Amino acid sequence: MGVTDIYRAARDHLLSLADDHAAAATAFRWPDLGDEFNWAVDWFDRIAEGNDTPALVIVEEDGSSLERSFAELSRDSDVLAAWLAEQGVRAGDPVMLMLGNQVEMWESMLALMKLGAVILPTTVAIGPADLADRVTRGDVRAVICNAADTGKFDELSGFARFSVGTAEGWTDLRAAAERPWAPLPHPRTKTTDPLLRYFTSGTTSKPKLVEHSQVSYPVGHLSTMYWIGVRPGDTHLNISSPGWGKHAWSSFFAPWIAEATIFVYNYARFDAAALLAELRRREVNTFCGPPTVWRMLIGADLGERPPALRELLPAGEPLNPEVISRVERAWGLTIRDGFGQTETTAQIGNTPGSPLKPGSMGRPLPGYPVVLLDTATGEPVAGVGEGELGLDLSQPVLPLMTGYWGDPDRTAAATRGGYYRTGDVAARDEDGYITYIGRTDDVFKASDYKISPFELESVLIAHPAVSEAAVVPAPDPVRLAVPKAYIALAPGHEASAEVAESILRHCRENLAPYLRVRRVEFFELPKTISGKIRRVELRAREEDPETDFSAEYREEHFPGLVRRR
Repeated sequence: MGVTDIYRAARDHLLSLADDHAAAATAFRWPDLGDEFNWAVDWFDRIAEGNDTPALVIVEEDGSSLERSFAELSRDSDVLAAWLAEQGVRAGDPVMLMLGNQVEMWESMLALMKLGAVILPTTVAIGPADLADRVTRGDVRAVICNAADTGKFDELSGFARFSVGTAEGWTDLRAAAERPWAPLPHPRTKTTDPLLRYFTSGTTSKPKLVEHSQVSYPVGHLSTMYWIGVRPGDTHLNISSPGWGKHAWSSFFAPWIAEATIFVYNYARFDAAALLAELRRREVNTFCGPPTVWRMLIGADLGERPPALRELLPAGEPLNPEVISRVERAWGLTIRDGFGQTETTAQIGNTPGSPLKPGSMGRPLPGYPVVLLDTATGEPVAGVGEGELGLDLSQPVLPLMTGYWGDPDRTAAATRGGYYRTGDVAARDEDGYITYIGRTDDVFKASDYKISPFELESVLIAHPAVSEAAVVPAPDPVRLAVPKAYIALAPGHEASAEVAESILRHCRENLAPYLRVRRVEFFELPKTISGKIRRVELRAREEDPETDFSAEYREEHFPGLVRRR
């Protein structure tokens, strides 16, 4: 069999076991594609031959829309690849791709893959200092961006410049459309050749530069397809911005591996009613949304379940149980949690048809040798227990990154002792279900008890005044540290002693005494440009002797609360 047939057989095998997690986990093996593989040519172009079904549908806030079939995207990306080659882009060149959710983003991804270039997806929201760092660390040889963003590169040099639209000193990418189509030669990319380099979100440290090969994401996202439950002919919506790994997960590879339609809804300001209307109008089958979107949706009138919806998933961060239960009550569908990283594809998940356990993110997905590593000894934890999530490298882990590019020391640290270490702590029960506890950098001790910020934040978010929360340790002379919650208030609520007392009472009633939050402060939560909370900044604030805590509320400020038993 050729590589396309081998790839399809692995895909079809997983689809045939869509409702049998145990069988899929036992029987699935990553396909052996030999020495050469190029996903855009060997998979996408093959499924696109004579295929006029929609591959991509983009709807704008004003109701206008754009649609491209598999066949159209195949031909258009051929043309763009040939044109870029004429402009000097070569195999192995690192190319920064900084576009929004627009057709040129998908065309460019495919075209650059067909050239054998190395793609550095980058968010359009990036600031000047971060952009300069990424251009330098990424050794960027070419940039593709919108004309409106070209000014961000005025102080940078050393790369070819391509813009969507006219900009002084930049070559307009739209000129490629004037070139006639002709079939492209296969780029002969090796399976080990680099394909993607993603900067991580940098929640606890400087963003890392993750490198993926021609197979680690293109083949590895078979696990993501399985977790999502997307099937041939489906319409899949993932709310995500280009530039982050999750966009490649659910807005590029997984749906097209399944031969499904990628649906995109663009908006300047989130409107829950408008999004719900599109879910119904476009007959979306599978839907991934980040926690912020799910929280906004449950704050609106969910109404009846959109009739075509079959699978619901979170994106980016664990979802609090309160949000999951409210959606389940309204629609009769459960948001199925899962876990993965930029460094991998989906590792763990609650899969379609599997029994669900409240709070658990599921079981290891097919092809993933997940282990828990004792945080003191680094040795695997047998059976029920708690430890750092890891992957056993004595077994094939095809979706794992090739390493942190340009940082061999960090790569070695992450893979020491024969295990890849995720930096996340979790617990496993007697049935093999895994529950997220938190980042190793975020878990802390108070009164000698281990505290998971995520567990406390899940309780906080259930209070009607709380939109978002971040729990960190606050220094305490008696207990060494106590849990403190930084709170972003929900619309309609204002910071006050009354609201603080209500939140502290809510925690007292819903958490064990050793876990309860003892201080709160209403605060604008610091976030990465991908929207993840940077607890590391809040911890630093707590430890800074110059910090003004006059706006902080403590349990002892409320005598009635303290006396409560």
